[in-house]
Order: sequence, then structure tokens, then C-alpha cells
Amino acid sequence: MSSAPFSAVAIMIGFAALLLGTLDAGVARARPSAIVLPVAATTQEAWQKETGLTAHPIGWENFCGKNPATCRERDDRHGIIALDAASWALILKTNIDVNAAITPMSDEEQWGVAESWDFPDSGYGDCEDYVLLKRRLLHRAGLPLAALMITVVRDLEGAGHAVLTVRTDRGDFILDNKRNRVLLWSETGYGYIKRQANLNPMRWVSLGPAAPGMAATAAR
Repeated sequence: MSSAPFSAVAIMIGFAALLLGTLDAGVARARPSAIVLPVAATTQEAWQKETGLTAHPIGWENFCGKNPATCRERDDRHGIIALDAASWALILKTNIDVNAAITPMSDEEQWGVAESWDFPDSGYGDCEDYVLLKRRLLHRAGLPLAALMITVVRDLEGAGHAVLTVRTDRGDFILDNKRNRVLLWSETGYGYIKRQANLNPMRWVSLGPAAPGMAATAAR
């Protein structure tokens, strides 16, 4: 093996370790000072409505083939976060930090394939890769995995997109690489298609519309 390929691999691995270490440290330092909690939910519309089981995305299936331990990972805690200032600060900071740390790049540009879900260890990735990293960091920081659900949507342009749904006792909130603000799911304007089941990440469920009166787009 030549020294050039070896150096490239070493640099990539080193960057991945530095990225995760930096983000982990930043998340650990999240503090509740000056954090304003979302208003407590008053109706069931604060949570996404499930409409039945559905097929999982092919990208998730391929990701699990490459990362079986990650996909099998479960915890026995209740799949809803009792939101307080510290956990809300953690959620906000994780979304901002990952959005800043990763440079957007399509799978076609990076890997030469149409669809590939991966942890963005190279420092580049598309929407699913942002989601996978945010999910991993929040779980490492102590949030229950069952409350961190990969979600497939149609964005404001009607294109397929992936976000992370974080289930709390104040509603379902969306972490999105398109914006640093963390919004209640019904405030994004997205059409919600499907996501991981709340208590079983290997099962996927269909979802209702993004907001009252808005028709859901067809599941892909």
C-alpha cells in the first residue's frame, strides 16, 4: 500500500474522532442558563399522528447492513423526554453544532451512488447523515434512544428530506440541517411521510399531515 492512501485514511479517521470528541464535549457543556422552554402542549396535535406500519427506507436497510450493532441498539427507558432547561439546551446545542460542523454534500458527489446513509466521519454528508450524527450524540449524552426518531418528510420544495424527531412531554420537536431553530413538528411546513416507531427503531410507521388541514404527501 502506498503512503498517500494510508495518509488519506488516517486523516479521515482522525477528523472523525476530533469531530465527535468536539461535539460530545460541547454537548456536555450545555447549560440551562437563559434557556426558554417551549410552551407546554395543550392538545394532542403537539405530537405526530401515526397511521400504521410501513416499509423502512432502503437507505436505513443498507445502513443497518453496515452498522448492525447501531441498529440493534435499544434502551429500556420510556420513549419520551421530560423536557427541562438542561435537556432543551442539549437539544438546541446539538442541532446547531452538527449543522455547523458538517458540510452539505450529496451521496452522488461523495460516494458516486444515489443513496447511502452514513455517519459523516469525512466532515461531509447529506440530510440523513446529519440525522444519524445528531441521534448518536443525543443518545450518548443521556437521552433515550426511543425518543430520537429518524423521520422522512417532503420539504418546502416538495423534495424528499430527512430530519430527527425528538419526542418530549411538550410535543415532538424537529432537528433539521436546513435550519438551526428547533421547531415543533407542525411548525416546519413539511409533509410528514414516515419515521421510526417510538419504541422500536427497527419498525417504521406512516405519519399524518404536517399541520391540521394539510394533506400528507404520498409515502415513497
